[in-house]
Amino acid sequence: MFKAELTVEDARAGMLKLQPKIERYADLIVRKGVNVEAGQEVVIQAPVEVAPFVRTLVARAYAAGAGHVTVIWSDDEIARLTYENVEASWFETVPSWQREQLDSLAEGGACFIFVEGADPEALKGIDPAKPAAASKARNTQCKAYRRGMDFNINPWCIAGAPVVAWARRVYPGVEDEVAVYRLWCAILSVARADGDDPESAWELHDATFEKNLRLLNDRHFDRLHYTSANGTDLWVGMTDRHVWEGGSSVTPEGREFSPNIPTEEVFTSPDCDRVDGIVYSALPLVRHGNKIDRFWLRFESGSVVEFDAEVGRDTLESILETDEGARRLGEVALISKNTPIRETGILFYDTLYDENASCHLALGSAFPECYEGGCDLSAEELRRRGLNKSAAHVDFMIGADDLDITGITVDGEEVPIFVNGQWTWEEGAPGNRLFGRR
Repeated sequence: MFKAELTVEDARAGMLKLQPKIERYADLIVRKGVNVEAGQEVVIQAPVEVAPFVRTLVARAYAAGAGHVTVIWSDDEIARLTYENVEASWFETVPSWQREQLDSLAEGGACFIFVEGADPEALKGIDPAKPAAASKARNTQCKAYRRGMDFNINPWCIAGAPVVAWARRVYPGVEDEVAVYRLWCAILSVARADGDDPESAWELHDATFEKNLRLLNDRHFDRLHYTSANGTDLWVGMTDRHVWEGGSSVTPEGREFSPNIPTEEVFTSPDCDRVDGIVYSALPLVRHGNKIDRFWLRFESGSVVEFDAEVGRDTLESILETDEGARRLGEVALISKNTPIRETGILFYDTLYDENASCHLALGSAFPECYEGGCDLSAEELRRRGLNKSAAHVDFMIGADDLDITGITVDGEEVPIFVNGQWTWEEGAPGNRLFGRR
């Protein structure tokens, strides 16, 4: 709990006390996030503003046995200046040196740490087609790098660290140092890294996914039906060999890693040709520094045929126009409203955190590990089996507090999965059923 009014002096003193926790958080990212092996290359992509934290990550990576650490810096202000002054066509091609850098690192067996920290409105007013083109180019032209991420060949982990503009957005009306301190406290808390042994806490948390995964995989639903008072009425078909995942992931060699810190979701990839109905957003989406809010999508035979947004319609349109697959779903994720991130009451304006406070869907690419034997198939083979192929993957939050989700089996049995935004078996859920029949 914070004092009603934190001063800058309070924040500075607080940050000094947080340093041991931040170091343990860095250890968590290195040891559980990417699970660094002796002699391995570690790549850290991060905003230059969080350089002190990145130095800690580098130190902890070497302490864990890393053979070499490469740091790739980003900067919101430089990115904005670039998009303001460079012609749109330039972003359609990744420079050869950058392709060589990313692909060679992936081919060499590197693991990748992505430090999330950006101004949610860094690119406000920028033509959304420019960052969309840059993202598409990187995802289609850096082939080895992209395959390493998509097929879990290279361990990777996304974790957050505050920058001032982000902290100001989450905690408006306070001094910058106070906002940064409060955001650090929130990040450490929801990552379960605010105690004395985050690695053990993470292992216990990872084990909690097993019950949900077992129940969902045992049922092997043919379809999911989403309904909410906000107008959501969406049917999502499942592939014949879909697999629900959650918590840690595994490389083809069997090495565990944690792609997201924090994470609360269980997820799978649906049949991208069997989605029909309408879905409404429950939280804002920030994409390339532009906010999309109060939006809806209508699907027919898997594809978005109609959409609108009160805020950021152009940005939403730029996502949908990435390629044909960007109009189809690559992910469905289930998250109870009774999770630490949701219970903070904080809107983070960052998908890493906000997606873990809400059931969500994703437009774009599917996950090969969410199809039985999928990591041994090509993207084209997966597409023929119903898994989406796209240069995009954009999560958006749909978990209203009254969201109901019903699973329908192949023989037509209707099984309540979510009632009023929570698992049917959770304490306090209506009827407190364990996937029982309606």
